[in-house]
Parts: sequence; structure tokens; C-alpha cells
Amino acid sequence: MRIEFHPEAFEELRRALDWYEGRESRLRQDFFQEVQRALNAIKASPRTWPKLHDNIRRFLLRRFPFGILYFQHGSKIIILCIMHLKKKPGYWRVRRRHQ
Repeated sequence: MRIEFHPEAFEELRRALDWYEGRESRLRQDFFQEVQRALNAIKASPRTWPKLHDNIRRFLLRRFPFGILYFQHGSKIIILCIMHLKKKPGYWRVRRRHQ
């Protein structure tokens, strides 16, 4: 199974990493490791996490207020967004229409 990022999801990840870097460099590394752990778990068992909308599933990070929204398309897992849980809900739905 291969993981691909929606371009805006990749940008969200980059912005979050930059934000944590500005707070404390160790937090950036911890956040990145948590995202890596999540991506590995999603890749190993993509149907484990609950559906949020249609075929879009959500993995909640343990230590950080973020969720990873994704869906499976054939042999690929598409990361739709790296969503801060305090942001406006549903902002990511327009991305799904472009897939």
C-alpha cells in the first residue's frame, strides 16, 4: 500500500511542523514522529479507524490536537488533510471533490 498526500495536506503538515519548531525544536520532532507512527498504522491497517464521512476515515493523534483524514483508492491511501481539531470543521470537504 502506498501513501500519497493531497498537496494541501502536505502543506498543512509543513505548517504544523514549522509552528512546533517555533515553540520548541523537540516538539517539532515529537510531532513528526507521531505523524509517522500514524501513517505507518494507517498503511498497515487502513480500515481500522472510523469513517468520518462517506469513505473518508479519521486517525486522531495521541499527543497533539490533530487528525489525519484519509481514504483508500485502489492500492493507494490518499491523505486528504492533516487537520487541526480546533479549526473550522468540514473545510477539507472541497478537496474530496477534486480527487
